[in-house]
Amino acid sequence: MKNLTLALAIIILVSCSQDNTQDSLTIFTSRQPQLIEPILERYSEKTGIEVTLLSGNAQQLMERIDIEGKDSKADIFMTVDAGVLWQASERGILESVKSEILNTNIPSHLRDVDGEWFGLSKRARTIVFSNDQFSKEDFSSYEDLSYPKWNGKLCLRTSKKVYNRSLIASMIDANGFEKTQKVVQGWVKNLATDVFSNDTNALKAVSSGQCGFTIVNTYYLARLLSDSAYDNLELFWANQNDRGVHVNISGAGLVKTSKNKLEAIKLLEYLSSEEAQGDYASANKEFPVLIGAKIDESIAEWGSFIEDTIGVEKLGKLQKEAVFLAQEASYD
Repeated sequence: MKNLTLALAIIILVSCSQDNTQDSLTIFTSRQPQLIEPILERYSEKTGIEVTLLSGNAQQLMERIDIEGKDSKADIFMTVDAGVLWQASERGILESVKSEILNTNIPSHLRDVDGEWFGLSKRARTIVFSNDQFSKEDFSSYEDLSYPKWNGKLCLRTSKKVYNRSLIASMIDANGFEKTQKVVQGWVKNLATDVFSNDTNALKAVSSGQCGFTIVNTYYLARLLSDSAYDNLELFWANQNDRGVHVNISGAGLVKTSKNKLEAIKLLEYLSSEEAQGDYASANKEFPVLIGAKIDESIAEWGSFIEDTIGVEKLGKLQKEAVFLAQEASYD
């Protein structure tokens, strides 16, 4: 009987040892794989941990993690909007992480209050105008773009995309529902044409003179400016006299059913480090969350700006209100 007990103990110890020495991680991500593969390859070379990416639509990835439950291979869920990360948290697929490194590297307004997800890069959404028609002195805020003086000058991406929903959510938080609804109604009245399916097409419409200005994520502008045909596009940092530019995030969280949680947390910590931050953000012309990390030269020339420090989890909590508001304002 003693020998049987000893044998069982050995089996249990071996099993535990194997669980704690897994040398692979799987990231479910809606972020474009090519943007993070070089960083993950360096991490694998440094640590010996193999990292596999499974990419796809964020909603479908969350659904898969939910359905697979304990059988899911996902260790980390990574996506490109605070609202989506908030949804993942609400679905109960993420686990709270207590990490001094993450809390030190990532400002509090760019991470979940309970540590279920963390911003890894910042995505500023602001005004871009045609300098053939206007100058920086003509602009001030998102709200100002609703005034009648701008009739027929505005181009916008559809409200069905999460980036504009998050922008509207931030305005609801700052100004309340009724005032924000009036602003969005003003935007709709000032449209030069039907809304666009993406930011790039809105920028091209501004450059061609179809409209005078738009609101976009800055990395779309950075990509276009590599082509001299779009030299007439110029950026304006919105709301610098009050709450600051709307900032969203790309980020990630630990999947609750991960089989390798310790290593997954280490990878999240690495992605927030000075070694990784500049490259993680620069790959998509975004801004790092780590203060002092290098900024891509092509966007550094735009200068510093005041950012809205709303807790980005609110962008998720207010998504439903933002969707309803856009519908009420006839913003397609």
